[in-house]
Amino acid sequence: MSPPGHDTEVAATARAAAEPAEPELFTRAAAHVMPTYGPPKVAFVRGQGAALFDTDGNTWLDLLCGLAVTSLGHAHPAVTEAVARQAATLVHTSNLHVTEPAVALAERLAELTGWPDAKVFLAQCGATANEAAIKLARKHGKAIHPDKVRVVALEGSFHGRTLATLEATGQPAKHAPFAPLAGFVDHVPHDDPDALRAAVGDDTCAVLLEVVQGEGGVRPLSPEMLAAAREACDAHDALLLADEVQTGIGRTGTWFAFQGTEVVPDVITLAKALANGLPIGACVAHGHAATVLGPGDHATTFGGNPVTCAAALAVLDTIEGQGLLQQANSRAKRLRAGLEALVGAAPYATGVRGRGLLLGLELDAAVAGQVEAACRDRFLLVNAVGGDVLRLAPPLIITREEVDLALAAIAEALQAVADANAA
Repeated sequence: MSPPGHDTEVAATARAAAEPAEPELFTRAAAHVMPTYGPPKVAFVRGQGAALFDTDGNTWLDLLCGLAVTSLGHAHPAVTEAVARQAATLVHTSNLHVTEPAVALAERLAELTGWPDAKVFLAQCGATANEAAIKLARKHGKAIHPDKVRVVALEGSFHGRTLATLEATGQPAKHAPFAPLAGFVDHVPHDDPDALRAAVGDDTCAVLLEVVQGEGGVRPLSPEMLAAAREACDAHDALLLADEVQTGIGRTGTWFAFQGTEVVPDVITLAKALANGLPIGACVAHGHAATVLGPGDHATTFGGNPVTCAAALAVLDTIEGQGLLQQANSRAKRLRAGLEALVGAAPYATGVRGRGLLLGLELDAAVAGQVEAACRDRFLLVNAVGGDVLRLAPPLIITREEVDLALAAIAEALQAVADANAA
């Protein structure tokens, strides 16, 4: 049964459009799609706002946003119109040439970061944006000394799946199938400023961190940790790289998460929500870091694609024009308060962490996977990041009613898991 409060007429339309049937689609996927994400749980055919519609016509409430991507919700009219207009005008030229959408997006990112001298490398995703940042940092370091190429990153971090960004990712289980790696990254605990300072030396070209670790369990870094990273970089002529792939574009209540702190990085990386689901990434540098890469140092065929850049500009215009940063802060307070009310009142719930609309519900047992599944039984999409944390990343456009509907489903899911485990 679909969650109450959703438009049943819209759901009926989605049901009529559901083709092929879900089991057939799963069979076809199993035959020809590499199973890098494991068995799929559900097949969706359409989305609208914070709702998704499956092949059976059920309506789902999406509090995951395709992993913090669709911050304007699904099928947002401003993005749809921008994509259609640009696709009918100019789709691709390569970076041997220049297009208005790519230049306009670079200018806009410089404005939003508050870095008038910013320069932008446009990529296709978060991993390729982080690759660009790491290469930039290594070239910067090698200009100082040939051996200044090491990177310090944090345990529990996630920076991508390419070989360089995989090595930067502080999750050894993800390294194991592809070892040996290059060995240029040193990892320190996410909550130990002294360990970070000790790890940064004259051979360090960069510190790479997330202001809020997403895949690592929705863990915000402390002000002390951020300050230690900035101080260590300044002391050793290293660059501070902030991975804002998950936290950028308003998710934490400011355009970028670093803007809610006292620390200013040299480089930030963006992706996910930047084009509301179209593949895009950006590496934004200022100061000396903006001057490091030159012709031939880095390239990409599809970076700066006019269609994805047009979508990104529509996203930024919509967030700004509709006051969605302020709305997101309001919804975040409501969602956090509702989650905190579960602590002591619902089984397993012990605390809430995160910032803005990137929140984690802390559990006192390794049941997050079970709770995720129980939420799915109630047509609510959230996900487990670690055994004892449930991640919520709803769209910025989520309504008060949808927040309350999600909170009720989570409470039911927690109780259902407790009942099942007690049986």
